[in-house]
Amino acid sequence: MLEFFQKLSFAAPFWFVGLLVIPALWFLQRREGAKSSIAFSSLSILGSLGSKPKLRPGGLSALLLSLALALCFVALARPQHRETFTARKASGIDILLTLDLSESMNIRDFLPPQARRTIPRISAAKLVLKPFIRHRPNDRMGLVIFSGQPYPVCPLTLDHDWLQESIERVQINDITEQGTAIGSAIAAAATRLDARDSKSKIIVLITDGASNSGKLSPKQAAELAAELGIKIYTIAIGTEDGRVGRNVMSIPRQEFDVETLQEIARVTGGEFFRAKNFEALEETFSSIDKLEKSEARVSSTVQETDFYPWVCGLAALLAFAAYVVHAIALPPQP
Repeated sequence: MLEFFQKLSFAAPFWFVGLLVIPALWFLQRREGAKSSIAFSSLSILGSLGSKPKLRPGGLSALLLSLALALCFVALARPQHRETFTARKASGIDILLTLDLSESMNIRDFLPPQARRTIPRISAAKLVLKPFIRHRPNDRMGLVIFSGQPYPVCPLTLDHDWLQESIERVQINDITEQGTAIGSAIAAAATRLDARDSKSKIIVLITDGASNSGKLSPKQAAELAAELGIKIYTIAIGTEDGRVGRNVMSIPRQEFDVETLQEIARVTGGEFFRAKNFEALEETFSSIDKLEKSEARVSSTVQETDFYPWVCGLAALLAFAAYVVHAIALPPQP
């Protein structure tokens, strides 16, 4: 209720001056009443007039009429309820996060600040993506995951809560085909970006291995993306000495293909980043955030709802009530 009155305004507030008429009428009525009280020195004189005078309507009738008149002036002031709706518009930058979900992303070689033990690479990527997404509210962003083949999880959207939930849900082995199909992942992301009419199209590729599957090579996919005007930022995540679990046999052989990731970034006009620890991963996304400036585009719409018809209706109702009270107050005719 308080919020409703905070948004209430009047289009013609100068009509409130008319409310001064009401106390003036009350003053005149009282003055006339005072004159009538001294017109006759004795009530017996009234009886000699032969007919009963009409009695004045009671105070209730006068009060109702005063309220009706006051509401008339309120209606003339045009009470309005103003509601402002704010909508974010896309900045024109579309970003597709392309995340590697191969088995090696389970390697625990990242230690976040104030953490007691290392966490998997996939968990580190999820943690760093949260502030990156939050700092770019006006960019359309989406998610493609891949291992042996790519899989689109979230389309380009301004609903970043949905995107965050989608990122949180993805897990290693969500895709049954094993391997690292970087070329296919780039092609899948590029196809979705090409369908959008935006001024800037970006792929952020996060991987910890070399491409070893897929029908399209990373270089071919990068050239295709470049032709479509898509920029690719490549991030090599992890160290060479990480392991899965405690079993020595579980240490996966690392195949970081830094040269290919650098070539992908070069061909498309992007940049290559090497993130060997959590701090470097944070700095990587901070750098990308600074490189791709996003402008805030907000549109506001004001919706006005007039209440004067309702006020006029209430004034008419009070005036009718005053008439009824006045009619009841009249003495019966002889």
